[in-house]
Amino acid sequence: MDNKVKRSSEAENILAQINSQTKLGDLRKIAKDTKKNHDLAMELWSSEAFLPRLLAILIMDKKLLTQATLNKLDKDMLTHPFNERNNLMDWLMANQLAKDKKTIALMESWKDSDSALQRRIFWYYQARLRWTGQTPPDNTEDLLSFIEADIMKEEPEVKWAMNFLAGWIGVYDEKMRARCIKLGERTELYKDEVVAKGCTPSYLPEFITIEVNKRQNS
Repeated sequence: MDNKVKRSSEAENILAQINSQTKLGDLRKIAKDTKKNHDLAMELWSSEAFLPRLLAILIMDKKLLTQATLNKLDKDMLTHPFNERNNLMDWLMANQLAKDKKTIALMESWKDSDSALQRRIFWYYQARLRWTGQTPPDNTEDLLSFIEADIMKEEPEVKWAMNFLAGWIGVYDEKMRARCIKLGERTELYKDEVVAKGCTPSYLPEFITIEVNKRQNS
């Protein structure tokens, strides 16, 4: 943690409440009590620690999240281990970027971004549109064709999000289902993945079959 940064007493008080036992629900409670405060968010972000950065994201002002600011946050995330950096970017998408037309437009421009984290979010957001039941844009054919051509060339964090989108396309778009299953059989991505009980495997033939059955039996 970077102790050279001079922080306000409010920031120091909040940082003192966060430790390895802190849960996401605790962070949400602190954020609810704190309310939106972008300056404070940046102070918490300067701690360089994972949980304070998750909290910082919750109290950021989405209207101040320009492309330049997001590039800086993105660069900072790269100092974290692989899973933490993905969690930070996904959390930013869910809690801020997906809630404003301006930042949604930014995400939708990231398919060819130089940043792997931003490319991940382009694909993850498209998947989110489908699994949350929102009417997806009329881009399924183009996206699936791109995934079929490029998924095996991508970075691991992007590959996962592309596969995740193909899974949800296969679940919700019956015309595309066989094609999505075939993609999984060809790439064999996540075929040997071991998942916890009750979790759906990422391997497309299994993912699509399980999720379709859930919806037919509910």
